[in-house]
Amino acid sequence: MTSASTPQGLARFNVLEEHAALAALHEVCASTAWARRLLAGRPYTTAGDLYAAADAATSVLTAADLDEAMAGHPPIGGPRPGDPASAREQSGMASASDRLKAEMLELNLAYQEKFGHVFLVCATGRTGEQMRDAARERIGNTPERERETVRTELGRINRIRLARLVEADRRPRPL
Repeated sequence: MTSASTPQGLARFNVLEEHAALAALHEVCASTAWARRLLAGRPYTTAGDLYAAADAATSVLTAADLDEAMAGHPPIGGPRPGDPASAREQSGMASASDRLKAEMLELNLAYQEKFGHVFLVCATGRTGEQMRDAARERIGNTPERERETVRTELGRINRIRLARLVEADRRPRPL
């Protein structure tokens, strides 16, 4: 049940038709299992309730669910055309030198060869150098440790994207 204190964007999300809510959640995270868990928890009274549900859903994703979620993310330094969320999140690579971009491409390829999936990092607020350093460090992880690191990074990305979803209606609407 929503209340007068429920943020407007969250209240709007709570009453979306199921297919529209599912589509909005898929823009946050490509895992169908994750989206369905959040959908089943509606209505949310506070953004904190939604974030807690998102964290809980992320914590129980299977290996296949994580693979599905990661498949929705482009490599660092290569946001998909028409994907403003990834472009915004990876903006730290936009001003990177050609040398740094080439190094990140090599690291992405080496990482994908070792782990079998895209290098996933919460890139929001990170510089190109910080993303490169994270890739360098994590490429030494065991597959098991990296899987848990990916789960943590996915949770961070999901929270940032959910915040945008919840706060989307705080802007004044044109008349």
